[in-house]
Amino acid sequence: QVHLVESGGTMVQAGGSLRLTCAVSELTFSPVRMGWLRLAPEKEREFVAAINWSDGSTDYRDSVKGRFTISRDNAKKTVYLQMNSLKPEDTAVYYCAVARAYYANPTTYDYWGRGTQVTVSS
Repeated sequence: QVHLVESGGTMVQAGGSLRLTCAVSELTFSPVRMGWLRLAPEKEREFVAAINWSDGSTDYRDSVKGRFTISRDNAKKTVYLQMNSLKPEDTAVYYCAVARAYYANPTTYDYWGRGTQVTVSS
């Protein structure tokens, strides 16, 4: 069973930066893509960023383009999310996830971590 552990979430002031890390273990296959998603209170889970494992191409939700950067270290089986110019509306629990196939729905993934809380104060 794939195991994902997120870290790096904390409270930060608006305009600040954070880097989230996702360590993946028990990965016995090559994932198609890995992503970061978030869940804020009274909101639905939403896609934040994704990276294709084979070629490193990336995708972002519009509201984080230019502020967030997703990257990966294949050897370490680790995925990062660098978040700059944070806004209060970025406050959420951030989840790392792995997909074994391409899915039309950007929030569909096969394996999930338990999440890390990011709180941005105004």
